[in-house]
Amino acid sequence: MSQQGDRPATTDDWWGRLYDESARDTGPAGTPDDTIDDRFDSAADTLGGGDDVPSTRTYGHAVDAIAVDDDEDDAGDDEDEGVGPASRPPAWWESPGGHPVTRTPAAAPEAAPAPEPSVPTPAPVAPAPLTPRPRAPWEPPPAAFDPTDPAADPTPPPPPAAPRDPRATDPRPPAPAPPPPAPAPAARISHVGDSPPTYEAEPTALPAADAEELDQLVADTVLDGARYGTYTLRAASLRGDSARYRGEPRRDALLTARFGAGPGALVLVAVATGARATEGAHLSAADACRWIGGAVGRSHSRLAEDIRAGRRGDLKSGLHRLTDRSYGKLRARAAELGRDPEEYTASLRCLLLSADPDCRTRVFFGVGGGGLFRLRDGAWQDLEPLVPEPSEIRGAPVVGYGSVPTGARAATEQTPDGDRLTMDLEITKAPGPLVEEPVPPPPEPFRFRASVARPGDTLLLTSVGLAEPLRGVPALGDELAARWADGEPPGLATYLADVALRAKGYADDRTAVGVWEA
Repeated sequence: MSQQGDRPATTDDWWGRLYDESARDTGPAGTPDDTIDDRFDSAADTLGGGDDVPSTRTYGHAVDAIAVDDDEDDAGDDEDEGVGPASRPPAWWESPGGHPVTRTPAAAPEAAPAPEPSVPTPAPVAPAPLTPRPRAPWEPPPAAFDPTDPAADPTPPPPPAAPRDPRATDPRPPAPAPPPPAPAPAARISHVGDSPPTYEAEPTALPAADAEELDQLVADTVLDGARYGTYTLRAASLRGDSARYRGEPRRDALLTARFGAGPGALVLVAVATGARATEGAHLSAADACRWIGGAVGRSHSRLAEDIRAGRRGDLKSGLHRLTDRSYGKLRARAAELGRDPEEYTASLRCLLLSADPDCRTRVFFGVGGGGLFRLRDGAWQDLEPLVPEPSEIRGAPVVGYGSVPTGARAATEQTPDGDRLTMDLEITKAPGPLVEEPVPPPPEPFRFRASVARPGDTLLLTSVGLAEPLRGVPALGDELAARWADGEPPGLATYLADVALRAKGYADDRTAVGVWEA
């Protein structure tokens, strides 16, 4: 039995009695129309303990669960309305100041909640400026800002590009690959051969001067150039290393002159070299250039016409005559100075170039040593005319001095049988004159050559000082061929550096005239 004295019910008996439809509802109805609000008010009075509690309804606080017992259903009906249960201590989860749920009269309207007081929004406060931390004694001072330094650029770097999907197709064609960088030009050498030359490359001493003959001084280096028709002209003459070291004047002379105008103009380039180890050699070279220039200038119209017409025979004979007249003046000048003709002389080499663009005939003539070369297809060609040695020049005996008689004279001195008539009167002949002086050497032969140039050719006329190393040192010719391989004429300064390329054992003056064909 239970504490109330009833018989204990089975497990399902209380559930059936609680939800039995025939059972009477708990609590008597105070009014005919009992509602949910009335039931709520009854429960609130039971839990609140009376009407002395404030009527403020508060939600959200914990409420004790109402225990339902079958034995207490009838006892609850006899309880008076508004009488609550006995007070109890608050549970551990309830707050001490919690407000219980109180009963509110049904007729009183529900009070609207009081509006919350508006709180002013605080104004934004600017952040305080950052104060740099003072530098410690052991820390280096900050580097000054350099606007040219890319690392000091305050602009933030652009964000990295998003990786491209390789599966996506780009309608634009791919950009062409950049061309490979051009190879760096090779450093120019100042000499060829295994060892450098003995003398320095730059001038050391100046020639001695006379206050009364300052017009006889010559410069260390002469440089000139021009462009006419289809060719470009470069000319340079410089003192040799030996003369620069010893303070001797340059023995080579250079003359560039133009006679006439328009297509009929004629360009003359003359190169002369005075005799070695003679006084005033530079003066004889200058006289040779000046006199041949005057002779060509007075006949330039006829010479230009012969060159354009290709009359080689007339050119050779006419230029030979003009050259002989110039050397005749040199011999006369030597006599005026009281010197031997062999001392006051010079080798002479000249080029005649027409200014007509349709004429590509280049004429060379002169007397004495030197060089005439042509660079074609990357290879040098020696165009120097072949001249026989003086010992190989033989001629027929002069008539009357040992020669065999011919013609009518031979017929009168012979018999019908072919025997010569001789008569010996036993008369002793006087001896011939005694020649004590040595026989003068035969004169230098005249040189002449006319050639037709091709586009891309380079014609090079040189004095002895450059012709000898070109023939004796193959590396010098190879280096010049490599520098001039593109066919473009060099500038004046570059051309001077090319001509000054040195080789050990060759320290004479150098003069070179280059003609580049377009």
